Amino acid sequence: MGNCFGTAKKSAAEIAPSEMIKSPPAVKLYGPPNSFATSHIRLAILYKPVTLHFVPSDAHQSPTLIYKSDVVSGSVEDILRYLDAKFPDPPLTVTNNTTSSIWGWCGETTPLVVWVVVLQHRSMNWHLERMVKWADDMAARGGSVRGDPSMGSPRMEIKKFAKSYSQLLQVMLEHAQMEETVLFQILESADRGLCKSANEEHAKHLPIMNGIKEEIKIIGVLNPGSPDYQEALVNLSSRLKRLKENCKQHFEEEEKELLPLMEATELNKPQQAKVLQQSLDVMRETHSHLFRFFMEGLRPHDAMQYFDFIKRYCDNVRVSLMLHMMVDQ
Repeated sequence: MGNCFGTAKKSAAEIAPSEMIKSPPAVKLYGPPNSFATSHIRLAILYKPVTLHFVPSDAHQSPTLIYKSDVVSGSVEDILRYLDAKFPDPPLTVTNNTTSSIWGWCGETTPLVVWVVVLQHRSMNWHLERMVKWADDMAARGGSVRGDPSMGSPRMEIKKFAKSYSQLLQVMLEHAQMEETVLFQILESADRGLCKSANEEHAKHLPIMNGIKEEIKIIGVLNPGSPDYQEALVNLSSRLKRLKENCKQHFEEEEKELLPLMEATELNKPQQAKVLQQSLDVMRETHSHLFRFFMEGLRPHDAMQYFDFIKRYCDNVRVSLMLHMMVDQ
């Protein structure tokens, strides 16, 4: 599944027969089915190149992992460290040195919402890149040659593409709304006009995003393989590339020019928690039935970091829903 959950997603054409024969190692996990700790570990194992056999067990007060002759029981952190030791790629835990190289200017005093925004940028960038590659592949085939068999016929593939883009569009719109109504409001209160350029960029992206949506609708009613169909696919690819480059530049500008200024607002810990909760409230769609889609765009250690923020600053009902979306589908 995409950027995480074990290995990068490949089309059927990219998968060699030898890759399909070798079975991943299997691990067993015992634990209370409704426990946050159990669900957290189940989530973590999704990112490892292993097969999980989960056995719901109220007899185990804490999650217990079994791999070959090893039996590991304890805290979530203990089991995650064990998983990283046995299956080091990709890593789930991040050292301080690694965090520094990943985050650049981010540090211990950086407001929590900044970390969340940067991770959201990363997920959206990854999904935009994926959509561009997918559109390029469809344009190269022109509707006359099928791609991955799991995508079905050209019409079926376009429907899947439309669904995926619709999900990404929803995440992007909620992210922009979150920035405008929460993050930028804080910065504007400290320096009026500071976020004018960023707000204008959000407005510029919307026509491109809607244009892509309309282009996909047009392709869906055209005859696959026809000249008009092929031309529309090329146009779709061009529009997506433009959106991807615009968003990448916009995110980089925000991270370079605006987000570092959040530290100057000197939010205390309770204020930081409140701002993060307000931000997540705006992005309810993203953090409910689109949560799995969103998390696919993050590298494993980034995904686990993001979930840690969610777990610490969201109510239990919402966290339970997010976990359900991740581990029970």
